[in-house]
Amino acid sequence: MNSFHYHAMAASGSTVEGVIEAEDRRSALQLLGQRGLFPSRLEACAAAGSKPARSTSGTSATPREPVGGRVKRKDVTAFTREMGALLGAGIPIPQALESLAAEEENAALRAVVANISETLRRGVSLSAALAEHPQLFSTLYVSMIRVGEEAGVLPKVMNDLADLLEHEDEIRGEVTAAVAYPVFVLVFGLITVTVLLTVVMPRLFAMLQDMLPVLPLPTLILLRVSSIVHSYGLFILAGLGLVTFGARQYLRTNAGADNWDKFKLRIPLMGPVFRSSALGRFARTLGTLVSSGVSLLPALKIVEHTIGNRELARLVAQVAEETRSGDSLATPLRKLGIFPRTAIQMIDVGEASGTLDQMLLKVADTEERHMRARTKILISLLAPALILVVGVLIGFMVIAILLPIFRLSRAIH
Repeated sequence: MNSFHYHAMAASGSTVEGVIEAEDRRSALQLLGQRGLFPSRLEACAAAGSKPARSTSGTSATPREPVGGRVKRKDVTAFTREMGALLGAGIPIPQALESLAAEEENAALRAVVANISETLRRGVSLSAALAEHPQLFSTLYVSMIRVGEEAGVLPKVMNDLADLLEHEDEIRGEVTAAVAYPVFVLVFGLITVTVLLTVVMPRLFAMLQDMLPVLPLPTLILLRVSSIVHSYGLFILAGLGLVTFGARQYLRTNAGADNWDKFKLRIPLMGPVFRSSALGRFARTLGTLVSSGVSLLPALKIVEHTIGNRELARLVAQVAEETRSGDSLATPLRKLGIFPRTAIQMIDVGEASGTLDQMLLKVADTEERHMRARTKILISLLAPALILVVGVLIGFMVIAILLPIFRLSRAIH
């Protein structure tokens, strides 16, 4: 009998540490799974209660950060797809990692892959090695890899993960592309108005005031605004910077993050988009986990930490609790009302027919279609609205400039 020291996540979400005795690593993983524990690190040790030796494990308790650059999400997605292809071809994991490290152009990711390969050669599982880099490999990622290791279907799980990451990248890219034009219009309009107020207007108005004793009301308003921006522009920027910094610090607190996530779901027009996006991620992630062999309750605990909205995560936790007591997935979802009725019916049918994973993925497709359609409608309305706002501002400025010029022209004639 061998002893293994483990760090694991309990079903409640808390982190636990201890030593378990088993014949081998696979048996230790199975025993931990039966106890409702999901290890992030499992290392052989000399005796019960002892810590693993650093010289044999090659692992560290602190997460390693990438060095030599930045690893983008698309780099992780590409790594996952290539790793799945290599494992599917029958190449052992260490050799596959070495090949990917040798060909990787990103220095930071190359260092991480090389480190993972070295860690594997010292007896640590792939999931435990990946868990040492949480900034790159999420809880969802590590959990699915662990399931693939235990079930002996790691190539399939890697491909499922790659599909999931690529789909999320596609959704994110579509939203970014849709928002790019309205953001450009807004930024261009703000820059134009700022330059006119701080550079052009003060010189022009100084000349007009010398020529006309009384200026029209629009001109006086614009003159006052220009004077304030020109005189106190730095203070205004500093104030905006402090407000932005304070807001970011508040949103990093638990209360701030909770309130912001609740507010996002209640914003007119935008709230349904955020809700559809989060629910689509919930359904797709849960469907992928169930398809990969993760049982429903652990899968719900994983999804709770990856859904991306604290308010909905709290509701998912309630679903997990009711599911633990013996209810089906559809029953608590129906009670909470976080999914449309048609989605609940599809999940109910999936549970009854044993095709829950397929139905969840169909629900995800439906919610994502709704999110895309709503996003397109909002963007189609937002761009003209921003153009109208910028046009009104610039038009007011033009009128404020032309009115005194016309009055001066009439005075001359």
